[in-house]
Amino acid sequence: MENTGTGRKMDRRTRYTRQIIRDTLLELMGEKGFNHVTVTEVCRRAELNRGTFYLHYLDLNDVLDDILTELMSETTCALDHVLCPNRQCTTYPFCDKIRSNDRYRVLFLDETVTETLLGKLSDTCKEMYVTYLMSHSLLTFQEAEAIFTFQMNGCLAINRLMLRNHCADWKTIQRTIDDFIRAGLEHYLLPDRP
Repeated sequence: MENTGTGRKMDRRTRYTRQIIRDTLLELMGEKGFNHVTVTEVCRRAELNRGTFYLHYLDLNDVLDDILTELMSETTCALDHVLCPNRQCTTYPFCDKIRSNDRYRVLFLDETVTETLLGKLSDTCKEMYVTYLMSHSLLTFQEAEAIFTFQMNGCLAINRLMLRNHCADWKTIQRTIDDFIRAGLEHYLLPDRP
């Protein structure tokens, strides 16, 4: 059984119901955008009553947060990929997951979800990323935070563009962006001392 975060264990039926609600929200978002979806529509499409919905979630923002939490629990932090040892993978596996899974693409393409998505990504890795930059460079907190924010917003924007344009050469574009990010960061990083 899975833990709900409140200390209670989640049984199979609860997991199934929550998954149906999440899937239904994503489906409706693909049709009309997050701001135009209502709890009533989710319940109708999922064939659930409102009481069941509210037993599991507070509102649609709570469902969206659960979707993003689920998605990010299966990915690694940005810092693990910014300057990885083999110098081949600065892209976020989060972006790869969105690209490779049709179910999650609506999260990148829905304009109203962008702020929530960036906030969740920031909560996941901002502290570690900024701390790393500050401890391995002469950057101030504000400078390191600005680089982090610039990188997060830029990566989101380029991935959204590639999805909208149905880019067939995603990996090449990603490598180009990765090289750009790596070169910029290496300009500020202090050399390792033996």
